[in-house]
Amino acid sequence: MSLTRRTLLQRAALITAANTLPVSCFKPKHSHDDIRVAICGLHGRGKYHLGDFLKMDGVRVVALCDVDTREITKHAATVEKAGWKARTYTDYRKLCEDKEVDAILIATPNHTHALIALTAIANGKHVYIEKPVSHNLIEGRKLVEAAAKRPNLIVQHGMQRRSDLGWEESFAWIKEGHIGPMKLSRGLNYKTRESIGKLDAPRKIPSAVDYNLWCGPRSEVPVMREQFHYDWHWQWAYGNGDIGNQGPHQLDVARWALGQMTLPKRFMSLGSRWGYVDDGETPNNQLALFQFESGAPLLFDNRGLPAKDMNWKTEPAFRSTGIRIGNIVHCEGGYLAESKAFDLQGKLIRKFSLDDGGTHQGNWIKSIREGKAVSTNLSVLNGHLSAALAHLANTSYRLGKKLNPNEVRERLQGDAEALATLEEFEANLLANRIDVKTDLAVVGPWLTIDPATEKFTGEFAAEANKLQDEEYREEFKLPVIA
Repeated sequence: MSLTRRTLLQRAALITAANTLPVSCFKPKHSHDDIRVAICGLHGRGKYHLGDFLKMDGVRVVALCDVDTREITKHAATVEKAGWKARTYTDYRKLCEDKEVDAILIATPNHTHALIALTAIANGKHVYIEKPVSHNLIEGRKLVEAAAKRPNLIVQHGMQRRSDLGWEESFAWIKEGHIGPMKLSRGLNYKTRESIGKLDAPRKIPSAVDYNLWCGPRSEVPVMREQFHYDWHWQWAYGNGDIGNQGPHQLDVARWALGQMTLPKRFMSLGSRWGYVDDGETPNNQLALFQFESGAPLLFDNRGLPAKDMNWKTEPAFRSTGIRIGNIVHCEGGYLAESKAFDLQGKLIRKFSLDDGGTHQGNWIKSIREGKAVSTNLSVLNGHLSAALAHLANTSYRLGKKLNPNEVRERLQGDAEALATLEEFEANLLANRIDVKTDLAVVGPWLTIDPATEKFTGEFAAEANKLQDEEYREEFKLPVIA
């Protein structure tokens, strides 16, 4: 049996077992062995997860949680229309104590992901954590350790491509040597991000929001962003920028292609928040390079400005591939561009079938039902390592300083592909009337880390380690899982 046929049969079996069609016309069958699920965080991804679980056989949505009572009211009504009744909470701690809840899906802002997940684990709940699973390295490692101490609980990340058998097939095909040894694994995120605006005074907190609970571990400081419920992504205390927003998906696929299951030993990042002055703090354009103990390097390329002339409807694309958000695996004899493999002359060699991991949530439920993860791809360890790549890049960037283009090239000396990518990166900036000779890039140092201890080493170790040790108010300390 060929690999392709075997993969197709596995895909069909997995979809059948998971019972997770994107759209379903049947009503869920209520029974005593339904998995009782709660959704925590309903404004963004959470509402889509809710819609999916309402269609899923063998699952019952029994509770909803959000710090914004408007979201609770709206989505509780959605559950009622489906013929169910969900208990509602504003406090995640009360939700985690609910003995009628088996499993909790977490889709809150990044800075509370690990806090809520650890609280759920401490209360014996299965957990699904949206990307990134953590806000810093320490939180990610604590999640991995907690999952190891509670092997009876399924702790799964939200990077759905890990449930796509097409990616698995394509990487196996590359490892068979069809296009030669791997040279570089590349992640791309070319998604235009407009300014979030600049406030003259703090924004009034919505009356429906429990701001103490929203802040969680962070101090209750005035809100300096126009959109309360989204623009936190671009402020360091709560979000991780685009490399920690869309980035974990492509960073994960890039690391998966390399087969790396530890952190890189050496890495650096550069970029800036170019094109506007606003209340955002994270870079909107960012390059990050990662070198592992052995094997090919990983390069992440994030461009948040449009293709040219500030036309916000025109996003750039990677060379002739046309890919804006995705992955390229470069090998000595060709390359894989998302689902298609080419030789060095650009001739199509092979096409793989990708479904973007439509069975991912169903795999979580199937794992809970079977009492073990249906695939090691779903492990929170993968969630941690790929989120950590974003944290490492941001750590380098935040320790950086402005350098002229010649100094930037010195920092990348000897890496031909990184230098070529930098040229294209700068050309995109120039198309947006940004000259890096005058509007300098912030360039982070090359940092090193001990993959075994996940502690920074070398010249900037103290500063880098300090950035991982964030604020946790007494009421919101990370739970200790014994």
